[in-house]
Amino acid sequence: MTLYYSLVFALLVFEMALFATLIIPLPFKLKRGLFTFISENPIVAKIQYGMKITFIFILILFVDSVNRVYRVQVELANAKHSGAAAGVVAGSDRMEVQARKFYSQRNMYLCGFTLFLSLILNRTYVMILDTLRLETEVKKLRGENPGSDKTSSKLGEAGGIGEIARLKKDLAQRDRDLETLKKQSQGLTNEYNKLGDQHTVNDGSVKKDR
Repeated sequence: MTLYYSLVFALLVFEMALFATLIIPLPFKLKRGLFTFISENPIVAKIQYGMKITFIFILILFVDSVNRVYRVQVELANAKHSGAAAGVVAGSDRMEVQARKFYSQRNMYLCGFTLFLSLILNRTYVMILDTLRLETEVKKLRGENPGSDKTSSKLGEAGGIGEIARLKKDLAQRDRDLETLKKQSQGLTNEYNKLGDQHTVNDGSVKKDR
C-alpha cells in the first residue's frame, strides 16, 4: 500500500473512532460541553477546514481508483478473448491482472468508505447539535436550568423569595386599602348619626311650637 493510501486508511480508522465517540451515550452536561468546545474552538475550525481539503484529494483518488478498476476489467475481458487458440490466458499474465484488479478494488473501497463515513459523521454531528438545542429549550420551558443543578436550585430559591416578597407587598397594600375603607365607612356613619340627631331635634322643636 502506497503512502497516501496508508494515510487514507489511517483517516478511515480515525473516522470510525470518532463516530463511536459520537454515538456513546454521555450525560447531558458533558455532551453539551464537548460539542460547545468543538463548535466554538478556532483550532477545531481550522482542522475541519483542512479536512475538507483532504476529502477533496480523497475524492480524486476515488475517481482514479474507479477508473483503474474499469481499465483492469476491460483488460481482463480482452485478455480472455484474445488469448491462445483455446482462449485461455497465460497463468502469469492472469495472476498479474488479477492482482492489479484486487489492488484497484481495494483502493476504490477504501476511498469510497472514507468519503461515505465523512458524510455520516457530518450528518450525525448536525443531528446531535439539533438534539442538544431542543433538549436545552425543553429544560428552559420546564423551568430547569440546563447549566448546573446548584445554579438551578439557587435560581429557584431566588424566584421563590421574590414571589413571597411580591405577595407580602400586595397584602400590605390591600390592608392599607381596607383600613382606608373602614375610615371612610366610619366617617359616613358618624355623619349619618349626626344628621339623624339634627333631624330628631328639629322634629321635637316643631312639635313644641304646635
